[in-house]
Amino acid sequence: MKLYHALRHVGQFRTGFDFGAREVAHWFPGHMAKGLKQMRASLKSVDCIVEIHDARIPFSGRNPVFQETLDVRPHLLILNKMDLADLSNEQRIMQKLNKNGVKNVLFTDCLKQRDDNIKQLVPMVVEIIESHPRFNRDENTNFCLMVIGVPNVGKSSLINSLRRTNLKKGRASRVGGEPGITRAILTRIQVCERPIVHLLDTPGVLPPKIESVETGMKLALCGTILDHLVGEDIIADYLLYSLNRLGKFSYVEKYDLQEPSDDIQHVLKRIAVKLGKTQRVKAITGVGNITITVPNYTAAAYDFIRTFRKGELGQVMLD
Repeated sequence: MKLYHALRHVGQFRTGFDFGAREVAHWFPGHMAKGLKQMRASLKSVDCIVEIHDARIPFSGRNPVFQETLDVRPHLLILNKMDLADLSNEQRIMQKLNKNGVKNVLFTDCLKQRDDNIKQLVPMVVEIIESHPRFNRDENTNFCLMVIGVPNVGKSSLINSLRRTNLKKGRASRVGGEPGITRAILTRIQVCERPIVHLLDTPGVLPPKIESVETGMKLALCGTILDHLVGEDIIADYLLYSLNRLGKFSYVEKYDLQEPSDDIQHVLKRIAVKLGKTQRVKAITGVGNITITVPNYTAAAYDFIRTFRKGELGQVMLD
């Protein structure tokens, strides 16, 4: 009865998200254009393309510009951050990717100290490479892979995880919680001894034009676009809409709400109060200016988004 009472208004929540006149920023800095050029120039020494993407958005935001690259080399798609994704319908994901021509797919959690799926990567890649012609590299017993993807999906984490698993060595690439950490193609990084496998780390590259505002918002929610370019307020509102649409109401208990809400201002106010995120502002009155304490909605929005990205609001599938 209590659960029914708490969910009594859910049926009246938004069934679509109103983006208004907003447009997602086309974040394509110079290092991305330069990186894409370097990637094309390095293809002659590459045996296989390893594309890494966020498992929460397996169909949205993959850069179509990469297609020119993928067409000339064997391709493996890694859907990383599987610990954050709701994979209860994994078969549907695999079938749709297969229909779109993506035959080789591996789910990973590269931040996990021991990920059994990571152990499958090298044997899987070797099998893929050996089933395709290697052009001018037939006599070379070493393998070279190029890791590509949009920003902040875990390319450097994948390299470090492979080194940790196969070589028992520490990280070779910097990792971070926001896009833009890797800004140029690095030197070859060895990730396996038997067989000898090297990887090329590359900067994250978004398409010059994101295909739709909805796609851009999913990318922003997963942290592949810098928050301030889109706006923490709109990202937080889209997050609330998405959680409600998916029936994921863990934010209610997390932030001590009485029930699910479709009003982002109400939710952010509760978050600000619970976490003590307030700010003092001047208010103009008829008898002079006074300083009052009000909720810091921007700080609350940032915490809401960050909590989602850390997986503390449950596993989701945005596509």
